[in-house]
Formats: sequence, structure tokens, C-alpha cells
Amino acid sequence: MLSTALHKSINEQINKELYSSYLYLSMGAFFEEQNLAGFAHWMYVQEGEEREHGMKFYKYLVDRGAKVELKAIAAPETTWKSNLEVFKQVQKHEAAVTASINALYELALSEKDFASQIMLQWFITEQIEEEKNAAEIVQKLEMIEAKGTAVLMLDHELGHRGRD
Repeated sequence: MLSTALHKSINEQINKELYSSYLYLSMGAFFEEQNLAGFAHWMYVQEGEEREHGMKFYKYLVDRGAKVELKAIAAPETTWKSNLEVFKQVQKHEAAVTASINALYELALSEKDFASQIMLQWFITEQIEEEKNAAEIVQKLEMIEAKGTAVLMLDHELGHRGRD
């Protein structure tokens, strides 16, 4: 049985994951407006992953016999100044999600909830990949400084995510 604090925190994490999904969907629309289908594709793959993460937490609560309490999802931003700004926000956002997952793990550890600790270890490992992916794209965008052909080449590369 989940403690009240852990139950509440996991419900909050569901909201954070679904907000992440919504944010990446908005970023995908931003790239669609620029005719950067590869960038948009990357965001849509990311959006799906975040939705799946929310559902993992959702299913975990159901499996533990705890009530799922969905809350309103905040509206995400819809415009950015540059492609680099978008991915810097992705990088910052993923760092915040990592901090939230780590806080959940600390709570599960302090409450000696071993099942939650095991479940959260998957998310801790996943966040390493999430932060790495965002950092690599930020670094590439900084290197090319959004100049013509280089952006199109990166757009092509991002369009192949999940197809390899």
C-alpha cells in the first residue's frame, strides 16, 4: 500500500509527464510551421514517449490499488525565437523532470517502499538518455548556429529518429 505522500507525488508526476507530452506536441507544431518535418518528427516521438511515461505511473497506481487523480494540464508555450531556444528548453525541462523523479525516489527510499524504488529506477535510467539526447542536439545547434544547409541536414537526421 502506498503512503499518502507517495500516492500524491506519483499523481503529480503523472501530470508532469502529460504536460511534457503536451509541451513536445506544441514544439512539434512550431517546427511544422517552419516546414522542418524532421524536427517535428523528433518532437512527436518524444511526445509519445512522455505520454507512455505518464501511463507507466498511471498503471503503477492502478496496480497498487491507489486512486489515479488526474489534474488539469497547463498550456505549454507555442512560440520560440529559434530552434536552439526550443532545444535549450527541452534540455532544461528534462533536467527538471530528472529532479522530480529523483525526489520521488528519495521519498520511496525514506518510506522503505521497495516496489516504488524498483519502478522508479527505470525512470532514473531513462532520464539519463533524455538529458543526453537534448544536450547533443543543443550542442549541434550551437555549432551550426542555425545556418541554412546545416539546419536542413540536422532536420534530415532528426527525421530518422525511431526509424533505424
